Amino acid sequence: MKEEKTVSEAIHYRRSVRIYDTEKSIDKSIVKKCIQQAALAPNSSNMQLWEFYHVTSKDIIEKIAPFCFNQNAAKTADQLVVFVTRKDLWKKRAKANLAYMDTVFGENNPKSEQSSREKIARNYYGKIIPFVYADFLGIFGFLKYLITLIVGLFKPIYREVRKSDMRIVAHKTCGLAAQNFMLSMAAENYDTCPMEGSDTWRIKNLLGLPFGSEINMIVSCGIRKPEGVYGERFRIPFSEVYKEV
Repeated sequence: MKEEKTVSEAIHYRRSVRIYDTEKSIDKSIVKKCIQQAALAPNSSNMQLWEFYHVTSKDIIEKIAPFCFNQNAAKTADQLVVFVTRKDLWKKRAKANLAYMDTVFGENNPKSEQSSREKIARNYYGKIIPFVYADFLGIFGFLKYLITLIVGLFKPIYREVRKSDMRIVAHKTCGLAAQNFMLSMAAENYDTCPMEGSDTWRIKNLLGLPFGSEINMIVSCGIRKPEGVYGERFRIPFSEVYKEV
């Protein structure tokens, strides 16, 4: 195995590989390490509303491939990683962050003795997060939206408070983790392909995912064949997308 690549080298090495060498396998312990590094990705409010399903069973991969419309990236993959959002776990994650506050600041500190940093942190996870994430059939979200419209007339305010907004937040966060994973794999000289084209409901049922979960993307893994990279990388000229303000 070659030495790990630098970040820049990994970014340039990473390509969406459509065909893997089925004669070559990859070490699942290294893939697991890359998933652990995926979990270090920045995420909204440190809520970590994600789960990662590491599929190493050839039988399961064969069952998933048709649900990915028999893409070569799925059919020839040695392993798969399913990136899943868990917005439904917001209460549990908020409590975990509050429990972490106890290890940082100490437990049961009287409010009068709390530092401003502790007060802000505890207020954030104890009050603001419930305000933003709590909803019932979209009703609370609409009311919160109206509140932000009114308050926003007088001062800057966070406006993405509806159920659909928080769903987007969870998926953006999970996407950051997926990118961490793919770059970590590239650093190990392993190849990946992020697949959004899939029947997520059938895959969710096959894997027995919880009701409140949603599949963000499926990343196939393996060792590339030369023909697995479909040509040179194309990008819009940087001058068209780069705007200095």
